[in-house]
Amino acid sequence: MATVRTVLGDIPPAALGVCDAHDHLFLRSPRLPGQELADPAAAAAELAAFRAAGGAAVVQWTPYGMGRGATELPRLARESGVAIVAATGLHQAVHYAPEVLDRLRPDPAARFVAELTEGIGGTGPHAGMIKVAGGFHGLDRHARHTMAAAAEAQRATGAVIGVHLELGTGALDVLGLLCGELAVPPDRVILGHLNRSPDPVVHRAAAEAGAYLAFDGPSRAHHATDWRLPDALAALAEAGFEDRILLGGDTTTADARSVNGGPGMPHLLRGHRRRLELTLGAELVTRFLTTNPARAFAAVWPDSRP
Repeated sequence: MATVRTVLGDIPPAALGVCDAHDHLFLRSPRLPGQELADPAAAAAELAAFRAAGGAAVVQWTPYGMGRGATELPRLARESGVAIVAATGLHQAVHYAPEVLDRLRPDPAARFVAELTEGIGGTGPHAGMIKVAGGFHGLDRHARHTMAAAAEAQRATGAVIGVHLELGTGALDVLGLLCGELAVPPDRVILGHLNRSPDPVVHRAAAEAGAYLAFDGPSRAHHATDWRLPDALAALAEAGFEDRILLGGDTTTADARSVNGGPGMPHLLRGHRRRLELTLGAELVTRFLTTNPARAFAAVWPDSRP
């Protein structure tokens, strides 16, 4: 039976509830100096604000080596009442010191599988998804290496692969590699940040291929603005792809947290949701937030198979 693997154990997909399909409670990167998400108390406050706004689950896309806060996540989930799904995988090479990548380079797939089936660090909570990343309009050697490892881990575990698309670009290149050369089932791929490149041709092609499309995070400088999102989602829904759409907040800096005056995780439900409902209707938006992530993040895990 398919279940969603959270940091407190596996749950039925229907129990996930209203889900922020892409966000971060903890995150550290040399690309974001001084903006680390490293404070457990701030993470707890953000979860409480999200819960108060009607949220029930958060998928943290922070992968290996970027300060996932794995030891804190189970406690935060218990205390907040919010289900948390953690990630394994690797981001772009620029987010790591060379020695971190050197430790994984021989066999990253083995690490991904272990974190999905044995727990992060061997004794920590289980990861419930795989996170990898493309580049700006292309795939470099690191991306190809990590995606090959992700595909191997996906075959071994059934876990879904979430892909950071740099500024929303390169979606079809990613699908060509993962679902073409590497034979990952398209419905085991989530393409992230498509709101940052509001190209209806690419959105339609990715949906037709069978991938999930994540529209995650409020607008930032030089990104597509929020007012274009309702039209993009309406076009996909009208074409029959309403079952492919996921929504997320993608809070990546301390300044962006609601407790620090930013939009933070509650914005998904207080800002995005209300605005989308005016255009698309409450029933369809609820499907994006509940039914679709429940299906996208569920898997028949190897350690629970008969």
